[in-house]
Amino acid sequence: MPKRTSTARGREFGAGVRAAIAGAGLTSRAVAEIVDWDEAKLSDVVTGKGGASQLEIATLLGACRAKAAEVAHLLSLYPVAHVKGWWQQHGTCAPVWPRTAVENLAVAETVTIWHTHAVPLLLQTVDYMREVLLASSTVPEAELQERVKAQLAMQELLRGGKKCTFFIHELALHLHIGGAEVHAGQLLHLLLMAKWANTSIRIVPAALGAHPGMAGPFTHMTFAKYEPLVWVDTENSSLFAEAKDAITGYEKVIRALDAKSLDEADSRALIVRLYDAVCPPGDNAAGRESVC
Repeated sequence: MPKRTSTARGREFGAGVRAAIAGAGLTSRAVAEIVDWDEAKLSDVVTGKGGASQLEIATLLGACRAKAAEVAHLLSLYPVAHVKGWWQQHGTCAPVWPRTAVENLAVAETVTIWHTHAVPLLLQTVDYMREVLLASSTVPEAELQERVKAQLAMQELLRGGKKCTFFIHELALHLHIGGAEVHAGQLLHLLLMAKWANTSIRIVPAALGAHPGMAGPFTHMTFAKYEPLVWVDTENSSLFAEAKDAITGYEKVIRALDAKSLDEADSRALIVRLYDAVCPPGDNAAGRESVC
C-alpha cells in the first residue's frame, strides 16, 4: 500500500489539535458542535487536508481552552503543514523535551541511529547521561534533573517492540565519560541492551580510518503509514529531513555503515574486551556473566 502523504509539521499539528480536544474532555462531535463545524471538516483539519481559516483554528483551540503557547505553536504550523523539511532553531540550547523528535520516535516502526563520538542518547545510562549534560556549556545546570527525566522517558519508547539499530564508532566507547565506574557501567549497559530481541548494536572499528559516517550523527526513522524521516540534532537546532533525495542519501550511508561495521557478535566481543580492560573479570563476575 502506498505511503500516505504526510509531513512532520502536519503530524505535529494534527496531534496537537487532538490533544487539545482530549485535554478539554470533549469528543470530536462535541467540539465540532461548539464551533459550528461538521465532523468531516474537523477530520480534514486534523489529518492535514485543510479547509479552515486561521481564525477558525484559533476559535477551535479557544473552545478547547488550549494554553496560549500551544495555540501560538499550532497556529504557526497550520499554514505550512504541507511543507516537507523542518529546521528548528532553539536559541542557546536544545529544549528539555524535543517534541517533534519524540512524537516521531513514538510511532516509528524502525529506528536507525549513527553516532560518532558518544553513546547514543537512547542507550545511555543515567550516570553517563548526567556527565554529558554537566559537560555542556549551554545547558543550564538547574535543568539537569529535568533533562535526565525527559531523556529517560525517551528511552521508554524503545520498549514498544520497534526494531532499533545503533551504529557506534569504536572511539566513542574508548572515551571515558565520568571516570572508570561510569564508563564500565555504560559498557555493561550496552551489553545488556544488545541482548534485546529488537535491538542491534554494531560497532564501526577505529582501524577502518575514514568511514561512511564522517559527516556526523543522525537518526533515521521509518513508519507504517508515512515516508521515512531523518532527524539531525545539533547544539541548538534540529533538522528533520523529509525530501526523497535527502532520505536516499542518508539510506546510502546506512547501507555503507552496515557493510563496514562489525557484525553483532563481533561488536559484543569488542565491548566485552573494553569492559574487561576497565573492570577486570574478577571485579564484577556476576555482572559480566549476565551479559556474556
